[in-house]
Amino acid sequence: VQLQASGGGLVQAGGSLRLSCAASGRTFSSYVMGWFRQTPGTEREFVAAVSRSGGNAYYADSMKGRFAVSRDNAKNTVYLQMNSLKPEDTATYYCAAGSTWGVASYYASQYYHWGQGTLVTVSS
Repeated sequence: VQLQASGGGLVQAGGSLRLSCAASGRTFSSYVMGWFRQTPGTEREFVAAVSRSGGNAYYADSMKGRFAVSRDNAKNTVYLQMNSLKPEDTATYYCAAGSTWGVASYYASQYYHWGQGTLVTVSS
């Protein structure tokens, strides 16, 4: 599967953005989908993951209550709604596809298809 992330941009602190990740292929619904973020010189950080059906989600603690992950399997798209953004949320955000649902979903090593990343910049 090929992934194409979009929706990043510049936003003021307290604002919102919605990222999208469109997938090619007919097997999108078979994948666990995750969102990660990365800043220069750091490791990729888990943001959120959504189960194959979209009925369950995991979030990193710092994103709980502010971010919401969802998917539309009919549109082969996963979304990340980001609210109450903070300057420390500034990063390149990546979507990823994997096959393991559970604690392993938190780890980048469990995903084997990655999008190209979309930059989110939050100004103070």
